[in-house]
Amino acid sequence: MHHNSRGVQLDAEIVAIGSELLLGQIVDTNSAWMAQQLASLGVNLHYKTVVGDNPQRMEEVLAQAMFRSDVVITCGGIGPTQDDLTREIVARTTGNELVQEQRLLDQLRERYQARGIVITPNNARQACIPTGALILENPNGTAPAFILEDTRAAVICLPGVPFEMKWLFVNSVMPYLRQRFQLEEVITSRVLKVAGLGESAVDHRIGHLIASMSNPTVGVLAHPGQVDVRITAKSTNTEAALELIAPVEKELNRLLGRTIFARDSKTMEDVIGEILENQQLTVAVYEDLTAGALSQRIVEAAGDRFIGGIIGNGMSSIRDVLPQELKNHQMAYLLRDRSLLTPELARSVKERSGADVGLAVHGNPEGDALVENLAAGKTFISVAREGSVDNGVHNFAGRGLPDRTRASLAALDFLRTTLLNEA
Repeated sequence: MHHNSRGVQLDAEIVAIGSELLLGQIVDTNSAWMAQQLASLGVNLHYKTVVGDNPQRMEEVLAQAMFRSDVVITCGGIGPTQDDLTREIVARTTGNELVQEQRLLDQLRERYQARGIVITPNNARQACIPTGALILENPNGTAPAFILEDTRAAVICLPGVPFEMKWLFVNSVMPYLRQRFQLEEVITSRVLKVAGLGESAVDHRIGHLIASMSNPTVGVLAHPGQVDVRITAKSTNTEAALELIAPVEKELNRLLGRTIFARDSKTMEDVIGEILENQQLTVAVYEDLTAGALSQRIVEAAGDRFIGGIIGNGMSSIRDVLPQELKNHQMAYLLRDRSLLTPELARSVKERSGADVGLAVHGNPEGDALVENLAAGKTFISVAREGSVDNGVHNFAGRGLPDRTRASLAALDFLRTTLLNEA
């Protein structure tokens, strides 16, 4: 176990067991959930392994995990069937016998009898536990979980059924870890969400903080059109951790300014919904390459404040949106300069729907249609209000999902900044 001036540093490792995980038949969501809980306890998670129901490979993985980590959490493989091998392998790897626990056998019998089922020998296997193991009662299933403390590591064996695992983790594993290893630290994070700046531009502004800080730490995670800046602090309790985070957050606010649109679990949709509600505005949308993604997000954001959406695809739909007099005189001129076309689309969709605000997103792709992320071209965004239009442009235009996500977020962000500037 690793100690430092801040108390105990505990290194944990998760071993997810089951051939179905390796075949991709189910996705290992258990490990991601446990990782979040361990982080909140201040426990370091350095490795996650997935291994199939194979005795030799299970033993190799378990021995390696026990060698390099203080706590090893296995998930899966403690049910009644022939491929549930975790108990045997844990016993073998730690040099213990598997012993049938009479109390567990009685409990299993009662459970099965209550459901009118006669217990079979393979069900009875679930009452076998390595000698010296601490039994964790599992009220949600038949497989008992257990903890076996070895000189190398504490091995915690949990069922793979998610609701059984989660109940045991919260009610048995977390209290055990806190008490056994005197865990006093918590890890707390704050996420600042940025739009309108790419990952490298964010790094350019705040890179010195990322490089120089140790507690709190600052990290960056990029999504299409959005960058998350995470501030993470370790301390004895959440309040103390938030106190460490506060001055760093203030500095990041100064460096990133209005590009920060939300923090923590708040979404761009939440922000747009609040602005439209506060300013009592309705909105209508014209969009083409985004294929309805923008309209969907505004419906999520604002519900009945969204009063119309036109999903275009190609020139005919653009002609349908524009007023007749524009079509007759200026169409060729507008198509030569899309930066003039998009404001007209925003104005037209506003007028046709009777909305307070018209939002138009028009992409003009160039080159390879197979590129899905940052495809070449230009995406024009216009926000029309009574008597004014604001215009923006981005240097990509694609039909792939990342580009549709990026363009719809960019449009919402442009709407956000436009409305806030006019407020």
